[in-house]
Amino acid sequence: MKQVLVVDDELLARQRAMRMIERIDGYEVIGEAGNGQAALTAINDLDPDIVLMDIRMPGEDGLSAARSISTLDEPPAVIFCTAYDEYALEAFDTLAVGYLLKPLRQDQLELALAKASRINKVQKARLKEPNPNQRKNIAAKTRRGVELVPIEDIYCFMADQKYVTIMHHGGDTLIDDTLKELEDEFESTFVRVHRNALVAVKNIEKLERLSSGQYELKLKGVEFKPVVSRRHVAAVRELLSSL
Repeated sequence: MKQVLVVDDELLARQRAMRMIERIDGYEVIGEAGNGQAALTAINDLDPDIVLMDIRMPGEDGLSAARSISTLDEPPAVIFCTAYDEYALEAFDTLAVGYLLKPLRQDQLELALAKASRINKVQKARLKEPNPNQRKNIAAKTRRGVELVPIEDIYCFMADQKYVTIMHHGGDTLIDDTLKELEDEFESTFVRVHRNALVAVKNIEKLERLSSGQYELKLKGVEFKPVVSRRHVAAVRELLSSL
């Protein structure tokens, strides 16, 4: 199920778009926002797959928000929906995947959502051939000097704002690498399960669904259970079925 965030400063326009999306199999609306800044906050909180967004809005407009979205490690696909056609070239400069004119038509919306739903690079890059240049150890500066953490000892990488923590056999260690850099280097052995987490594939025991509807991963040999965001559940299931 692909999850969609609807962004428009006009309540009636949001409601109409949400009704149209709910008629399409395989999609659900998980939130709404009235301007670009609210959209960025909702993306951080809800982690949608797709953002359907107006351009002219008070405060931060859709183009500005889309530029910010494009800088995220795992940006959702952006489809613009506007009453004005003069922004098309500028819109696609933000890496938007669709540009729809109001009033929305059901058939055009379905086609745009289908295009936005194509499996992205992150989802397809599962269990690729190992990168021959990837490190065998991660170097971390500690009070004791430089600590080398073997990749094979790592359960997961967890990001918290500007910092990444390695959770490994010997405990927790803070490093300077970004999560995106680690994902690119170790995509054959680690899987993204949340905006803030990469997990070693070999340590995954099973995917668990809680009574709240949230998902967690049970890992081998450790009590900690990383949360799996709704956006990544399908990809994690597919990965586990191939192991």
